[in-house]
Amino acid sequence: MRNWDDRVVALTGAGSGLGRALALEFARRGARLALADADEGALADTGERVAATCGHRPRATGLDVADRDAVRAWADETAARLGGVDVVINNAGVGLVAPFEETSLENFEWLMRSNFWGVVYCCRAFLPHLHRSSAAHLVNVASVFGLIGVPAMSTYCASKYAVMGFTEALRHEMRLSRANVRVTTVLPGGIRTGFAGSARKSASVDGDALTSVSARIALTSPERAAAVIAGRLGRGPRRLRVGPDAVLIDLGRRLLGAGVEPLAERVAKRLLPMGWDVHPEPARRNRPRTSPGLGGPESGGTVPR
Repeated sequence: MRNWDDRVVALTGAGSGLGRALALEFARRGARLALADADEGALADTGERVAATCGHRPRATGLDVADRDAVRAWADETAARLGGVDVVINNAGVGLVAPFEETSLENFEWLMRSNFWGVVYCCRAFLPHLHRSSAAHLVNVASVFGLIGVPAMSTYCASKYAVMGFTEALRHEMRLSRANVRVTTVLPGGIRTGFAGSARKSASVDGDALTSVSARIALTSPERAAAVIAGRLGRGPRRLRVGPDAVLIDLGRRLLGAGVEPLAERVAKRLLPMGWDVHPEPARRNRPRTSPGLGGPESGGTVPR
C-alpha cells in the first residue's frame, strides 16, 4: 500500500460513490483530507466514516463547484488551515440522460457548469498552492465517455471530452514550464454508484429500467476503483484507466478509430431503455422530370427556384 502519510488531499464530490470511496482509501493510507460536496448531509456521513476509519475527522466543506468564488475561498482556506495542498482530485460531477433534442439548453449549461467549469475553477484556484508543494499532483476525473460518444449522453460526453482535452493541454503546459505538478486524467468505466438514479432524465427515458441496466453493466465497485486510483497515482500516469471496460473501450478507440461508432450505436439501442425510432421516414422529394433539348421544366435546362 502506497504511503500518503501527511499529504494534504483536497477532494470534490466526496459525499457518495467514488468520491466517498476515495476519501476512505486515502484516509487509510495516511492522508490529511479536505473534502467537499454540494450535499452537506452526505458529506457529513463521509466525514463520520473517515473518522471511524483513521481516528481523525477531515475538513468538510459544503461546496457547489460551479460557484467560482466559493471554490476559490475553499482552496485558500484549505491551504491556510492545513499548511498547504499536495494533491487535488476533481471528482465532483452530475449526470443527464436525454437525447440532445430533448435536452433544454438550461440543463446543458447546468451540467457543463459542474462537470467542466467546476474542474476549471478548481484547477485555477488550487494551482498557486500546488506550485508550493514538493510533491504536487492534479487529478481530473473524466470518463470513458470522454473517449467515445454515446447516444442519449451527448451533454455528459461533451463535458467529459472537454475535461480530457483541457487536462491534456494543462499537463503539457506544466511540463514545458518545468512546474513540479504532475497532471493525471482518470478514466473510470462503469462504477457501481448511484449515477443512474441521481441523473436528470428526459421523459423518453425509463428511469427504473436505466437503473437496472446500469447495475448489470457496471463492472467495478467504488472501493476497488478507489484502491486502483490511490495505488497507481504515485507513478504519475498521464491517463489512469479504471475497470476492464475502460481498458477495452480505450483500446477499441485506439485500434478501430471511427469503426467503434456503429458498435456504440448498436449497444445503446439494445441497452438504453427508450424508444429510438421517433422520426418518421422523410417524404421523398418530387423532382421535375427532364427531357433533352426543350429548355423548360421538362428539359435539362436551368429552372429558377
